[in-house]
Amino acid sequence: MPTRPLPNNPSLEHLRKDAKRLRAAVAAGAGDALGMVKEFHPRPDRAVAHFTLADAQLVTARSYGLANWAKLKQHLSDIEPFVWSPPAAPDSTSRFDVLVRLACLTYSDFHPSPEKARRMLAEEPELAHTNLYVAAAVGEIVAVSAMLDHDRTLLNRKGGPLNWEPLLYACYSRVEAAGTTQSTLDVARLLLSRGADPNAGFLLEGSYAFTALTGAFGRGEDWPNQPPHSDCDALARLLLEGGADPNDAQTLYNRHFRENNDHLTLLFAYGLGHEKGGPWIKRLNDPLFNPASLLVIELCAAAQHGFFERVNLLVEHRVDVNARSRRTGRTPYEEAVRAGHHKIGDYLLQHGATKVELSPLETFALACIGGRHDEVRARLTADPTLLERLGHHGRMDMLHRAVELKHHDGIRLIVGLGIDINGMVPGTGMDRTVLHNAAAWGGLEMVKLLLALGADATLRDLTYHGTAIGWALYGKQRDVVDYLLASASIFDAVRAGGVERVSALLRDDPSLANARDEGKPLVFRLNPEDPRLEEMIRLLIAHGANLSARDENGRSVVDLALAHGLTDFAEMLRASGANM
Repeated sequence: MPTRPLPNNPSLEHLRKDAKRLRAAVAAGAGDALGMVKEFHPRPDRAVAHFTLADAQLVTARSYGLANWAKLKQHLSDIEPFVWSPPAAPDSTSRFDVLVRLACLTYSDFHPSPEKARRMLAEEPELAHTNLYVAAAVGEIVAVSAMLDHDRTLLNRKGGPLNWEPLLYACYSRVEAAGTTQSTLDVARLLLSRGADPNAGFLLEGSYAFTALTGAFGRGEDWPNQPPHSDCDALARLLLEGGADPNDAQTLYNRHFRENNDHLTLLFAYGLGHEKGGPWIKRLNDPLFNPASLLVIELCAAAQHGFFERVNLLVEHRVDVNARSRRTGRTPYEEAVRAGHHKIGDYLLQHGATKVELSPLETFALACIGGRHDEVRARLTADPTLLERLGHHGRMDMLHRAVELKHHDGIRLIVGLGIDINGMVPGTGMDRTVLHNAAAWGGLEMVKLLLALGADATLRDLTYHGTAIGWALYGKQRDVVDYLLASASIFDAVRAGGVERVSALLRDDPSLANARDEGKPLVFRLNPEDPRLEEMIRLLIAHGANLSARDENGRSVVDLALAHGLTDFAEMLRASGANM
């Protein structure tokens, strides 16, 4: 049983409760609890006989990779100053707060909009001089210099709307340079020259280390909405020259989704893969993250995704081709073969990888994914327990892989075996159905196939609570959106700009005009980018929608529009009768 990372936003009080629950479970003879004691207690047999709270706390601490309860408490105390969570949408009346949120990438559902930030600055130029943090976020070089001259203690002091150090505002800003006096790159250069910490950063939700370097490189799971800094390479090089640790786990993760290797080339030039004494790996306290294992994870991911040039780059930098990923437990060769990237598998063998025979379960899964009916039948005849032994996670993984590879025959075969096409696995990358993924990036043909096989377009994913049409909107798959509109709920139809669908639903039930979903009125689903927005607003008003309705936090749609810098949208709503 391996150690595990601490939960998000770790709390000593919650961990105390976990230890108490463990004690009760051991007393009840629960198998999982007894297994934890056997794995993590130095004297398990003796401890189980009289399992005390101190024993439970010891096991809890050691399960998180810490020697004892005192070490766990000390670790929580050490990381507490760095734990950070994105704040809620800003108060629309706090203009400098809105400006900063529009300027900066915060890895939240509040996406940066540098164009709107520039427009705010043009309309209210005095905002740039509100304080050091705002000035850093918009690149006001002269103002930053003057404020530091006035109070040098501000250099590494957290503050401003995001409670960050000034350097982080410059590195996470997405406002492009304007003229010779507005440049976040030059602000970062000024701050570093004055002694700013090049390893400044924060622990997002207490679990993920986002550094100044992470901010420079940007990107991530929400790739289109997480752009890099406008002077990404120059800023990253500036930070690395200043002493930033190139072993930046979050940067490697954020950039591993696409093939471009520029970030790796730069990081290797400054010692990626070698211990540099940076603070963040220690603060993470996760054995997954050390300079060597980070690169093994990268190599395995590159092999899985079929990124040949990245595999070549990593092998040339002597990443261990036989090490197992701490994330998946598989070698690079195994990842390549199970993903069908045999060219990469052969390359790895030529460079020292050991040929690993896939397990019977994995061989069976590959036959299913490939749609090889005869082989699948033969294997099931020889071992009827294969599907059961795959488990829910393994069966869902097989289905997701078949959809990702667009193997239509494999998908039909897998569903024909009785595997739930609407299944999900909480806490994993399969926390949504295959239809969600197909709607976002799999194409209309795949969506139609899955629906024909029984996929349910009304199901919500477990993390973002979105339906398939919502994922299609996110992925900008307009043909999929239009296809799914015929069965969309009124909330999705309003968001998708489906005027005809909304009209039909309201005709059948006018009360839907003031319906709520997860505490938010229907009008909160209005899409500022909808080309038929005015028509949609008129339709809702005609059926009695209250444009001034408030959400569970007491905010109106006008208020939130202004908080996001959507002044034109707010004015349109006001002109239609909405209030703050």
